[in-house]
Amino acid sequence: MCAHVLAAVAWPYANGPRHIGHVSGFGVPSDVFSRFMRMSGHEVLMISGTDEHGTAIQVKADSEGLTAEQTADKYHRIIAEDLQGLGLSYDLYTRTTTDNHRQVVQEMFTVLHDNGYIISRTEMGAISPSTGRTLADRYIEGECPHCGFDGARGDQCDNCGRQLDPVDLKNPHSRIDGEVPKFVETEHFFLDLPAFADALAAWLETRQDWRPNVLRFSANFAKELQPRAITRDLDWGIKIPLEGWEDNNLKRIYVWFDAVIGYLSASIEWAKRTGDPDAWKKYWTDEATRSYYFMGKDNIVFHSVIWPSILLGVNGKGDKGGRTSEWFGTLDLPTEVVSSEFLTMGGSKVASSRGASIFVGDFLKEFGPDALRYFIAVAGPENQDTDFTWDEFVRRTNYELANEWGNLVNRSISMAHKNVGSIPEAGEFTEEDKELLAASSTAFKTVGELLKVCKFKAAITEAMRIVSLANKYISDQEPWKLKDQPERRNTVLHVALQVVSDCNTLLTPFMPHAAQKVFEAMGGTGVWAAQPQLVEVTEAREDGSEKSYPILQGDYAGELAEWVSRPVVVGRPLSKPSPIFPKLDEKLGETGPEWAPIKHD
Repeated sequence: MCAHVLAAVAWPYANGPRHIGHVSGFGVPSDVFSRFMRMSGHEVLMISGTDEHGTAIQVKADSEGLTAEQTADKYHRIIAEDLQGLGLSYDLYTRTTTDNHRQVVQEMFTVLHDNGYIISRTEMGAISPSTGRTLADRYIEGECPHCGFDGARGDQCDNCGRQLDPVDLKNPHSRIDGEVPKFVETEHFFLDLPAFADALAAWLETRQDWRPNVLRFSANFAKELQPRAITRDLDWGIKIPLEGWEDNNLKRIYVWFDAVIGYLSASIEWAKRTGDPDAWKKYWTDEATRSYYFMGKDNIVFHSVIWPSILLGVNGKGDKGGRTSEWFGTLDLPTEVVSSEFLTMGGSKVASSRGASIFVGDFLKEFGPDALRYFIAVAGPENQDTDFTWDEFVRRTNYELANEWGNLVNRSISMAHKNVGSIPEAGEFTEEDKELLAASSTAFKTVGELLKVCKFKAAITEAMRIVSLANKYISDQEPWKLKDQPERRNTVLHVALQVVSDCNTLLTPFMPHAAQKVFEAMGGTGVWAAQPQLVEVTEAREDGSEKSYPILQGDYAGELAEWVSRPVVVGRPLSKPSPIFPKLDEKLGETGPEWAPIKHD
C-alpha cells in the first residue's frame, strides 16, 4: 500500500472563466482519483492553482481595459469559486503570482543555469506590429512545415506532434487579430532539452503503464528534442534571477516554464500553511510516493517531456551532471501522466477562444455539480474526443441518474420508512438475496482496481451496473406485495438498503454532493464527503506590500467515507427522502438553456 499520493492538477489560465471542456480534462478526473485514494486510506496531496503570467493574460487585460494584475485577480477568484462549486477537493488551490511561487521558480532557474542546462542565444522573435509586444508561440498559427496541417501553433503541431518555432510556420498570422507578425532578433535563455535526451528516453521506457496515447506522443516528441526558449520579451511575469537581467523590465521567464514548477511551489506553500514547512518533502523526495499529473491532451508534452527534463536537470541527471538544490534535494519524476482527450461541441473543441463555450459557473447554477461530474465520468473524453450534446446530457441525467440511481435510493428508503420507520432487520437470506449482496460486495474490488489505473468510465459503469441489479431485484421481489409476510418484506428492504449504502460508497468519488445527501437519507450524521472551502488569505509581497486573495483548502481527514462495504445499522431511524436527482425538461435536449450555445459557430 502506497502511503502518499501526489495529485498534480493542470493550472487553468486566468484569462477568463473555465468551460466544461477544461474541467473534463483536468478537474473531474483528478478529483475522482483523489477522493478514491483518500477513501482507500492513502495520504493525498491534491494541488494546483491559477496560471496568471504570460501573453494570454496581457491580451485579455488589453481587451477589458485592465492591467494584467487586475485581470489575474478577477479571473483567479471566478475560477476558484467555480472549482469549489464543482466540489474539487484541493488540499491547496493557489496562484502563480505569489511570492512563494516566484522564489521557487527562480531557485529552479538558478540551479538549471548553474548546471549548464540553461543557455543563452539569439533567436527570431515574433512581434505584434500594432502593439510592439512579443506574440507568444501559442498565439501564432500557420501551416506546419512538416505535415502541411493548416492550424499548427507556433510551439507545436497538434496534427503531427512536432515541436515548432513560430518562424518555421508557413503563412503565419496572429490568432488575436489576424495580423502577420514581424520577426526580429532578440536574446533569450533556452532550456537545453537535447542534454536530457538519453536520461529522458531511459526514463520513458520505464513508463509502460501509461495510457498508450500519452506514451506514444511523448516518445515521438522526445526523439526530436530542440532547445526551448524559457524567457520572453514581456513586462508581466517572473524576473530572470541573473546579474544584469533582474532589472530588465522587458524580459521575463516564459509562462510555460513557471507554470509546471507550480506543482512544486504549491506543495511547498501547502506545507507552510499546515505549520510544517517540510511536509511537502514526503510527496516529492520519497521513492515510495506515487505522483499523478492530470491534464488535457494539448498539455501532454509539458508534463511527460519538459517537466521531467527540468526535474532531471535540477537533480543533476542530464548529460552535464550538476548539483542539486540545497532547498529541494533530489525531486521525484512523475509516476503517471493522466491525459484526457478533448470534449467537443458540434464536432469542434469546446473553447471560449473559438466561439463554443459552456462555462462551468453557468452550468452549476442551473444543474448543480454532480450531473456534470457524472456526465464527464461516464461519457467524457477519457480515451477519445467526445461530443457534448444537450440531448445526451438530459438523457443520462433523467434515465441514469434520476430513473436508476435516484429511484433506487428513493423507493428503498421510502418503503422502509413507511413500513418500519427504520432500517429493518433481515431474516433468512434467499439465493437471490445472497447473489445481489455478493455482487455489491465484489464491486468494491472491481471498481477500485479500475480507479487505481484511472479508468474512470469503466469504474462508474460497473458501479451503475450494481444499481441496475438492485432495481431489478426490487422489481422482482415486489416488497409492496408482502404485507402479509413482514419478515420477508423486511429482509428484501434490508438487502436493498445495504446495496444502496454500498452503491453510495462506490459512487462517492464521482458524485460527492449526492453521496452526502444519500448518507443523510440513510440516517447518517456527520461529514461523509468533505467539500473544499474558499478561504481569504493575505500574503506579503517582494516589494513589502500585502495582498489578499482567495485559495481553496479542505479538511478531508475527518470525512467518514471509506472504500469498504459497511453493514447498515439495523434500527437506525429513516425519514421520507427527497428526490436526489430531479428530472430535467426533455425540451432542454433539443435546444439547451438560453444562455448556452447550441452549436459551434
